[in-house]
Amino acid sequence: MKTSEFRDVFVRIRSDLLVIDDSIMTDRHHASNGNYEDNDPQNQIGGIIPAFSLSGWLRHGMEKAVHERDGTACHPGEANANFRKDGVYSRDLDAGYHPKGDCLEDEDGDGCVIHDLFGGFGNRPGKVMRRPIKFSPVRSSVDYTRGQAEGHYRRLNRNIVSRNREDNREPLRNTEVDAVANLDGAWHLSFREPKPEFIALLAEGIDYLDAHQTDFMHQLGGARNFGGGIVDCELVNPLYNETELRRVFDRGKGNTKKMDAKDDEWADEYLPEFQSALAERVEDAS
Repeated sequence: MKTSEFRDVFVRIRSDLLVIDDSIMTDRHHASNGNYEDNDPQNQIGGIIPAFSLSGWLRHGMEKAVHERDGTACHPGEANANFRKDGVYSRDLDAGYHPKGDCLEDEDGDGCVIHDLFGGFGNRPGKVMRRPIKFSPVRSSVDYTRGQAEGHYRRLNRNIVSRNREDNREPLRNTEVDAVANLDGAWHLSFREPKPEFIALLAEGIDYLDAHQTDFMHQLGGARNFGGGIVDCELVNPLYNETELRRVFDRGKGNTKKMDAKDDEWADEYLPEFQSALAERVEDAS
């Protein structure tokens, strides 16, 4: 199988609770049985989780995978940006980053593997496209081959109360938070130009995020201090066909013998070759 055949890959994402800073777009006009209330346990509200937070989470895992190989990653911010805290940019450079675009030898070059994947200045798009995740509480309507997920939308209410004892916990204000609970689905990623080192870095970045899922820096979303954003994740074997991909998410079925054989083939033949390409790319950039 050629690298070009790995243009589309899927990452399985499972989380008890996600609270996304960029919020969640709901699809209430498709709610069934009149259950439009966002706090109704029987609501049928689906929606979309934007790719912005997902993208930052993935990039962070990939950057750490590069650091594990003693390489440096392109800084996501421009060197002349107005950072909120003095010294934060310099500390990032000391922690394994190089100024954005410094890895480009010429205007037509690709730069380091992070720059190549996520893009840089001006008309220089990244080569990995991160799609939003469409979710639905109705499992039978979820199409995993299109990067969808089962998930249950709720709007949570939080009271911010006074800390003064004499106020007797009087509410100061009420905030509403969009959340998706019991999320389980596929995140669809597409490579504009598939390269073996891209796939190896994706696999290593996802493994890193899964192994460090309870670390504050590697949780997903905007409410990490409140138990939201701890994510189980794994790269679905890119050798699986659509039927096998659906089977991964079928709670009543396990792997077939053919899927087990593909797992061995991926681990023993494809992944080591891709990892060699990644090691060479990181070493060249260093």
